[in-house]
Amino acid sequence: MRLRDQVESLVRSWGAYEEARGGRQVIDYDCAPTDAPITPATSRIDVYDQLTRLNQQAKADGETKVEQTTRAHLAYLSCVLGERPELDAYMRATQGCGTAGWSEEYVVELGDRARKAYADLGITWDANLADAVEQLETPMTIERAATQVQVLADEAEPVVRELTGTTATYTVDVQVVDIDDYWSFWVDGAGHHSRLRFNQRTAVFTEDGLRFFAQHELLGHALQLSSFAQTAENEDVDWVRTMTVHLPYQPLLEGLATAWPIYTEPHNAPLMAKARLNHYLHIVRGEVHRAINAGFPLREVAEHVLARAPWLSLDQIGNLLSDRGTEPLLRSYLWSYTAGTDWFMNLGDQADEATIKKVLTAVYHHPHTPTELAELWPAGPTFGGDGAPIVLRRPTAG
Repeated sequence: MRLRDQVESLVRSWGAYEEARGGRQVIDYDCAPTDAPITPATSRIDVYDQLTRLNQQAKADGETKVEQTTRAHLAYLSCVLGERPELDAYMRATQGCGTAGWSEEYVVELGDRARKAYADLGITWDANLADAVEQLETPMTIERAATQVQVLADEAEPVVRELTGTTATYTVDVQVVDIDDYWSFWVDGAGHHSRLRFNQRTAVFTEDGLRFFAQHELLGHALQLSSFAQTAENEDVDWVRTMTVHLPYQPLLEGLATAWPIYTEPHNAPLMAKARLNHYLHIVRGEVHRAINAGFPLREVAEHVLARAPWLSLDQIGNLLSDRGTEPLLRSYLWSYTAGTDWFMNLGDQADEATIKKVLTAVYHHPHTPTELAELWPAGPTFGGDGAPIVLRRPTAG
């Protein structure tokens, strides 16, 4: 059995073990599903030992993609087992990029762009912004959202296919669930079939918000991962086909999915405002990620968030801190939104049409790490920021 397939077999076994004990899901999308029976691993330590052996073999054989994937799995599993690696090293091993951060001037610039976009829509940048945006975007029920999400994805799909050249097909099973976790929407699956879950504990539905998430979840995840599966069916790929969110392909998957509306509907003012706000907030969340892992006092970090985004609740801010500071998977995975969104928003804003087309076509053919994306657009920004000290702000009085 070739080394790639050995890793896939081990990861499936690890996933079965975690499922049996109620642990975190390991495989989020299997691009080469198998009907063969899967025997759960005997322990996390056993998985760790096998990953170590496979990683060493990949290094010796010069199988770079397998080495990157096993290194990421080892870093994440080590964290699950109790290690607490320094943040930048952990992100380089799992998400494939650093955590140097962005300058104050850049963060303020992004905030000003989002502020202006909403001011043009009559919405004030204050503690009531979230409520005002919800009313602007027209609230909708979870039942309507479940029936409309595919309709909205279908509307944008021709543009996505034109930009990416993908011919893959996909199907999706939409489910409404009640799960005590941070996420509101989640896609997973295998081959050409996906499952989209709406978490009724956390999801808030609006007409424009659902349009955004239809593109993110169905066209940015379900269709893209089905495209990877199609490539794996037609080519002898060198990358490990069991995808999980702690791998260095995730900045691509989350970044492009979050930025898709600026490519598909650049003249839709409410959707563009939402995209600008998301970009800004992901950078702010990145500041939180860096600060809490650098040991800054949590109350000072919370005050900083309120200075950046006064409409966020203390409950939301508490979740930001704990998700990025203590939970092994989220400490890795959530950085992908910050680094990936920044890169793909800048690609849409700054690159010429030929470069955009080249990048989007490539990333719907097979997965790319941040290093590989940078090779497609050398003029693009540095994943994870060019470097800035952590400086916390305080809300202004009044």
